[in-house]
Amino acid sequence: MEAWSFIIVSLCISALVSSIFNLFTKKSPPPPGPPALPLLGNLIWLRRPVSELESILRSLRTRYGPLMMLSIGPRKLVFIASNSLAHRALIQQGGVFSDRPAAPFTSKISNRTLKEISSATYGPTWRLLRRNLSQGILHPARVKSYSSSRRWVLSMLVDSLLDESKSGISVRVMDHFQYAMFCLLVNMCFGDKLQERQIKKIESVQRGLLLGFRRFNVLNFWPALGKLIFRKRWKELIRLRQEQENMLLPLIRSRLKRISKQHDAAELAYVDTLVDLNLPEENRKLDEPEMMRLCSEFLAAGTDTTSTALQWIMANLVKYPGIQTKLYDEIISITGSSNGSSRPRMVQEEDLHKMPYLKAIVLEALRRHPPAHFVLPHKVRQDVELDGYVIPRDSTVNFMVADMGWDPKVWEDPMEFKPERFLATSSGEAFDITGSREIKMMPFGAGRRICPGLALALMHLEYFVANLIRNFVWIPVEGDDVDLTEKQEFTTVMENPLRARITPRT
Repeated sequence: MEAWSFIIVSLCISALVSSIFNLFTKKSPPPPGPPALPLLGNLIWLRRPVSELESILRSLRTRYGPLMMLSIGPRKLVFIASNSLAHRALIQQGGVFSDRPAAPFTSKISNRTLKEISSATYGPTWRLLRRNLSQGILHPARVKSYSSSRRWVLSMLVDSLLDESKSGISVRVMDHFQYAMFCLLVNMCFGDKLQERQIKKIESVQRGLLLGFRRFNVLNFWPALGKLIFRKRWKELIRLRQEQENMLLPLIRSRLKRISKQHDAAELAYVDTLVDLNLPEENRKLDEPEMMRLCSEFLAAGTDTTSTALQWIMANLVKYPGIQTKLYDEIISITGSSNGSSRPRMVQEEDLHKMPYLKAIVLEALRRHPPAHFVLPHKVRQDVELDGYVIPRDSTVNFMVADMGWDPKVWEDPMEFKPERFLATSSGEAFDITGSREIKMMPFGAGRRICPGLALALMHLEYFVANLIRNFVWIPVEGDDVDLTEKQEFTTVMENPLRARITPRT
């Protein structure tokens, strides 16, 4: 009997010690989320890109909160829809959240080493490529050196809109915006003003690859099998990649032949800055395919997002004529009268900092209609605790940009277009788009992976919007209201592209 008593007491003491030990060593749970089949995960979502899960994620958020985790196949995907949690992750714990998940199989076709700023692993090579872009081509002094290129593109854009408006029918503006932005980025990338036919060919190939990313996405799951089942799609991807190479490599080679140590620094192009880069982890220079991919990234990053944002801005100015009139009054107060000339003088880049209402309109459009509803996914480099949950190492983390910009706890009447909310406060403090102090919206991302072209994009948007309003009156097509319904392409675009009647101001 005594033996049994001893055994029972020993077991009780052991259980008590174990409970106390677990109490002090218990790990925080992973973020909540819907249940998934063991090992398989939620296979129903496997073939769908994250951007197409947005409506599902919003319904899940009401149940699980602003931090949740989904199992999609073998992957763990974390979604953050809270401004404060995004700030804690990207600013306060930026080093842990700054990596990128492994690139998909289709990205490795023309660039096996994946030397791109947007997708490179967080480390010395990424720092070198980003620093080269920021200091070599996006430095304020360098950006200013391309003022003549912006004037050339603006003149071309105004003339093309004017020509189409003379027909008396409404103008579909997005085509004009995309071509203008592409011309500008091609000039900055290769240092040349190419012929229209050549530019349109390059643009066609680039857009084919961008808009095909969803169709080609299926090839990333079991690639060996995908090549057999989706042979036509595979051949199409190979064809587009080959056409891209045939278009861009000759431009790179032609530019490199003209480079010399004595060439005028004012004519520096993005390609020029890539020539002498020495990769720190491999002690070698970039090869031609890597340079081509960096140039392609430069063109894609600055064209589609900017032209999409420009269309959203102009759509709201057409929809709300009172805002358009107020902006025009601000522009006129800075630029003065046209002095009897046939066309009013264009807004100069030096004028932009004097136009707070213009800046407010651009920021409000980026809040209400961010071109990307998700920033590029991040990856955590180690287990990390956030808001009482542990995000497992190597998890992919997605930030729900649109939801942050529409959060009623942060923004009053978030679905309304109100530029006045961005006018400087009585203290004169301007809105911090970088999110370094706090994140209220993040159309360019935030933290260490924030878009390096942020300042250039804002300047381009302000410059072109100001001059489009300075030169034309924009009114809706008779009998039609401006439809702001969204559609997902490479960016989030207008389902029904903007058509407007434009007339020159006199």
